[in-house]
Amino acid sequence: MKSDPIILAIESSCDDTGAAVLRGRKVLSNVVAGQSVHEKYGGIVPELASRSHQQNIVPVVHQALEKAGIKKEDIDAIAFTKGPGLLGSLLVGSSFAKAFSMAINKPLIEINHMEAHILAHFIEGDAAPEFPFICLTVSGGHTQLVKVSAPDQFQIIGETIDDAAGEAFDKIAKIMNFPFPGGPMIDKLSKEGIADKFSFAHPKVPGLNFSFSGLKTSVLYFLKKEIAKNPNFIEENKVDLAASVQKTIIDILMKQLRIAAQQNNISQIAIAGGVSANSGLRAALKAESEWTTFIPKFEYCTDNAAMIGIAAYYKFMKGEFTDQASKASARLEM
Repeated sequence: MKSDPIILAIESSCDDTGAAVLRGRKVLSNVVAGQSVHEKYGGIVPELASRSHQQNIVPVVHQALEKAGIKKEDIDAIAFTKGPGLLGSLLVGSSFAKAFSMAINKPLIEINHMEAHILAHFIEGDAAPEFPFICLTVSGGHTQLVKVSAPDQFQIIGETIDDAAGEAFDKIAKIMNFPFPGGPMIDKLSKEGIADKFSFAHPKVPGLNFSFSGLKTSVLYFLKKEIAKNPNFIEENKVDLAASVQKTIIDILMKQLRIAAQQNNISQIAIAGGVSANSGLRAALKAESEWTTFIPKFEYCTDNAAMIGIAAYYKFMKGEFTDQASKASARLEM
């Protein structure tokens, strides 16, 4: 099997259209096209997302190949996100990948989006965790604690029973009338605020699971009460509110992560997913002296195709290919 295959990777699970070219574990290009169309709706509109993917997919792939200096004849395999994600968005990426595969007669590799987030740590250039390690995956759609024993061995040991951490950030930001996406805005404002100014509910859930719906409700009722006394309460206290909300979410995440590390006797800790770009979470992880912590580069935190490419690299080396019968799956499990 070729030791440094050239893989074209495509990511289209939500609202970002991504294409990347990897030679082995080295990223030659990583192009992402976002979608501003959702901002006025305060959240992702699935139908609009899939339409935007259709507009973006060809130019994004073309740009990725051009930046990498790779011709289509040089490609050894085409990888795509099978799921989980928005079905319409997934269909655009998978359909393009299958059509391109047929056109240039190259094999297909289907990838689990969440596994790819974790394997982004193994992109050439940075130190990677040793197996086994625990990865906290935090995004707008998922919050999981995963024990990773090999590039193809993932065990979910804890996950959210309702809202994801990124979803909590965005929903609370919407309550406070912050622009979408709200998570980055809360992160930005929190740097100027007092994190202990306001206190909010912490969930009581079994095992290593998470819950964030109660926090959202706690913030909502708190704000209603305060606004009744002072209509300008949010504007006058927005930095302290942002800092307090961020601290609460991070405290919830870190508490479960500490328990997981202790129970499994593992000190190799990694984070992945869009929320891993959060400055407060990164600082909290770096402050843990008992762990060896691995934090991905910012460009590999949010949805991107380079992470699809590195996951595909490991499948390519084992000869794990799929065919034209592959179907996108909105709720694909690890």
